[in-house]
Amino acid sequence: MKPKMSDISNRIEMWLKAKFVESGASGVVIGLSGGVDSSVVAALAKRALGSAKVLGLLLPCESNAKDAERARIMAKKLGIKTDMVDLTHTFREFGETLPEADKKTLGNLKSRLRMLTLYYYANKNNSLVLGTSNKSEIAIGYFTKHGDAAADLKPIGSLYKTQVLDLAKYLEIPEDIINATPAAGLWDGQTDEGEIGMSYAELDNILKSAENGLRPAGADAKKISLVKEMIKKSVHKRKLPEVCEM
Repeated sequence: MKPKMSDISNRIEMWLKAKFVESGASGVVIGLSGGVDSSVVAALAKRALGSAKVLGLLLPCESNAKDAERARIMAKKLGIKTDMVDLTHTFREFGETLPEADKKTLGNLKSRLRMLTLYYYANKNNSLVLGTSNKSEIAIGYFTKHGDAAADLKPIGSLYKTQVLDLAKYLEIPEDIINATPAAGLWDGQTDEGEIGMSYAELDNILKSAENGLRPAGADAKKISLVKEMIKKSVHKRKLPEVCEM
C-alpha cells in the first residue's frame, strides 16, 4: 500500500527530533535555494524542532533574483530566521585566481562554496547542516561531491523526487515553488532535468521499477541505459574515500 504523506512526514519529523537530541546541537542550518527540496526540508525541520532552532541561509552566487525571492517567501511562511551571504564576489575571485575551467567545474565550485558557508554557520552556532538531496538524485550521483552532498543529516534522502513533490503539497509549500523548473543555479540556463537527460517522472519510473526488479513500463530503452550508466559511474560518490589497508 502506498504510504500516506502524513505518515511520511511524521516519520521524518520523529527521526529529525531524535537525531537532533542525540547530537547535542543547538539548531540546524539549511541552504534555502527557493526550490522544492530545500523548502520541504525547512518545513519538516520547523515542524520537528520549532522555528527558533531553524536557520535558512540564502547563498546567491550569480543567481537568479527569483530564487532568493522564493526562499524569502518560504522562510516567512515558516517563521524561521534567515541570513544572506552573497558568494558572487568570492566566486569571481576564485575564477580569477584559478586556471580557466569549463562550466561544470565552475558549477561544482559554486556548490562547494555554499557548503563551506553552511558549515561555517554550523560550527559558529553549534548547528547541524541539513542536506536537501533526494533519493532520485543520490541514486544517479546527481550532486556535487563535497558540495551539496555534504550534510550531517539528509531528511528526504529516502524519498524519490516525485514523492518530495507530493510531500510538498501536503506541507502546503507555495505552488510557485512546487511548479518552478528544478535548477541548482550552477550556470546560466542550467536545469536539473536538462542535465539528467530526462524528466524526474521518467527517472523515478525507471528507478522504482529497478528497485522492484521490474522493467519500467513505457520507458525509452536509451533512457534506461542512461540511468544504469549514471548509477554505475557515480558509485564512488556514494562511498567514503577508500583507505589503503596495511
